[in-house]
Amino acid sequence: MDIRKRLENDLNTAVSRLRQMGGAVAVEELPGAIGDNSPFADEVDGIQACGDREIGFATRELLVERVNRLSAALERLNDGEYGICVECEEPISPARLRAMPEVQTCVRCQDRIERLGRQFEPVGVDALGDDD
Repeated sequence: MDIRKRLENDLNTAVSRLRQMGGAVAVEELPGAIGDNSPFADEVDGIQACGDREIGFATRELLVERVNRLSAALERLNDGEYGICVECEEPISPARLRAMPEVQTCVRCQDRIERLGRQFEPVGVDALGDDD
């Protein structure tokens, strides 16, 4: 399969999953959809539903990010820039592109970005100086 078809198929799959999740979450959030049909759901059911919603939101966020990366990859393909690292402008290895066709950085630049990102994360103290 050529790269354009793979990117388009992956994009269509991600968008479909996103649409399915939107419908499923809307049903779960309706009042009375949780528990034993009593006005107030059992506390455990409420906690479970809250956890499920959080997982749904996190999954939806990951899917949105993937849709954006796939769309950007298709744009780079149309512009003749696909397979070139956006950081160092060197070619991205074919094996990396086969594994993750939407990737926009080479391994070396991705490693540097991740290391720099970790350097700026707070280490257990919030802005007020209290422990988390």
